[in-house]
Amino acid sequence: MGECIFCKIAAGEIPAVKIYEDDSVLAFKDIDAQAPVHFLLIPKKHIGSILKLTKEDSSLVVHLMEVIKKVAEENGLNQDGFRIVVNTGENGGQTVPHLHFHILGGREMAWPPG
Repeated sequence: MGECIFCKIAAGEIPAVKIYEDDSVLAFKDIDAQAPVHFLLIPKKHIGSILKLTKEDSSLVVHLMEVIKKVAEENGLNQDGFRIVVNTGENGGQTVPHLHFHILGGREMAWPPG
């Protein structure tokens, strides 16, 4: 996806503060952090949203969850908890059409969120 900003970040065309990377996923700090710890986790494969996942993506989804756990622990979020947000579609607040997970922590999270 030539115009996708997250694809460009994954390809190294746009700089980001990376905190985890492997062959299939990338985690990087959010440039508009909403909590003391706020990072994004994306698949390197372009997937427009959670609604575009297929059965073939099952192992990728499991891997994304494993990476969230690993990076959350590395950032001390396992002590007091954290929030995972996946915005989907316009009304869901998705502004970048590439599946991504917001991981937020380091403070108490209010409810309801929006």
